[in-house]
Amino acid sequence: RGWWFSGPGTFEAGEAAAAPAGLEESLSAVAAALAEHGPFDGLLGFSQGAALAAMVCALRARGDPRFPVAFAVLVAGFASRAPAHGHFYREPIALPTLHIVGDTDAVIAAPLSRELARCFVEPVVLTHPGGHFIPAAAAQKKAYLEFLERFCAGQGQ
Repeated sequence: RGWWFSGPGTFEAGEAAAAPAGLEESLSAVAAALAEHGPFDGLLGFSQGAALAAMVCALRARGDPRFPVAFAVLVAGFASRAPAHGHFYREPIALPTLHIVGDTDAVIAAPLSRELARCFVEPVVLTHPGGHFIPAAAAQKKAYLEFLERFCAGQGQ
């Protein structure tokens, strides 16, 4: 699904949409899913879903009770270019995140994902040589486990 649209029925990650549509409905859908199916420790977002999850992280870091998560894993994420979404990125987002960046991603270019990571306080960034997918090689699995172990009962936060 599209979480918001930069034009009528379309979406482009690098586009600075003057009037993006659909974000509030998507945030409400995420909040409802967390309430109905939770509790969840964290979020996993891919591509535009990672961009939305980053916005959820910003709201959570500011104390929004609709989003009770402790961390996020953001794969091929990016910061929305829409001026209406700028408030999500004005302050550093203080929620632990793992950002997965594909060096050859032709859909969400690596610099866009790195830019999103810089919006967070102490982000963990995992770069892989591939494109627009979730890598599953042994090295990446090890990095995922190391990040997630911080949130296991009795460890870390």
